[in-house]
Amino acid sequence: MQTQDTSNPSRHGIRRAILALLALLLLGVAALMWWWDTEPALFDPVAVTQVRMQELKRPAGTGAATTVTLITSVQTLLDKRGGYLSNDKLPPGVLMDNLPNWEFGSLTASRDLVRALRNDFSRSQTQSTEDKDLAEADPLLNSPNDRWLLPSSESQYRKAISHLDGYLQRLGDADDSNAHFYARADNLADYLQVASARLGSLSQRLSASVGQIRIGDVAGADEPAAAGTVVAPGGGRLVKTPWTKIDDNFYEARGYTWTLLEQLKAFQRDFGPILRSKHADVSLEQVIRELEEAQRPLHSPMVLNGSPFGFFANHSLVMANYVSRANAALIDLRELLRRG
Repeated sequence: MQTQDTSNPSRHGIRRAILALLALLLLGVAALMWWWDTEPALFDPVAVTQVRMQELKRPAGTGAATTVTLITSVQTLLDKRGGYLSNDKLPPGVLMDNLPNWEFGSLTASRDLVRALRNDFSRSQTQSTEDKDLAEADPLLNSPNDRWLLPSSESQYRKAISHLDGYLQRLGDADDSNAHFYARADNLADYLQVASARLGSLSQRLSASVGQIRIGDVAGADEPAAAGTVVAPGGGRLVKTPWTKIDDNFYEARGYTWTLLEQLKAFQRDFGPILRSKHADVSLEQVIRELEEAQRPLHSPMVLNGSPFGFFANHSLVMANYVSRANAALIDLRELLRRG
């Protein structure tokens, strides 16, 4: 005996429409995630500085390239494809983690530079008065990177850009009471020491993707926060990054080296005379070349984590190699700058 389908045909139509709508929504979210998941292109700090100073109708004096590069780096962070993603609470941004980690790495380098501008580059000595705009920009740029409202991270960073732009405009003024930039070897060496520590930490975290035996019982400051630690055979600790954090470390390193590379290119212009007098210009060029290699395109849909001598690539180890080589060249550069 056959049973008749007494269900309402209109209900089946509604269900199909809802399922089709959900499928289109998921497809749209996936398409946006693919479109937004692209790292920004590098820019030319010298060319960008010339354009900006022409707009301000001021000469591109010492310090202009460094300041414009800092401003442009933060603007790129906010205005890149998809905008600023680290504080997104809705799809597709909340579902992405590669670009938010890239943003954090880039933001770290910009925070380091604005702190150096405030405390060192803009002051003739420790007893001198700090610049008013830099004193405002520093805490604004160090605002939490994941704040959505009241105030949002983007609003704080744009205020920081506004103050940096104010410093830039006064930097080209001939009035001695306005902004200053002191391109001294000791100032540059101090900042490069901060950058060297950052690169060293990133190198250790990237290397821990395949496991790293560390001698001693005290956890290092550069140890991945979520790394698994076990006692290794023969003593020491085996530190290995969880697979869920491998791409996070990789893209954070990509973001930091992207911004540091732009900063070093700006230093070539602003610190050119002191670099040549110390015979350190070639060393800086070597650091730049290593960081450029670290920015080569990733021809893979995901960050691979093959064994060190296995069949598949290990992108974290490749990145760690470039970062370590850049750090080694940076240490040589610092030694040249500190010589009398």
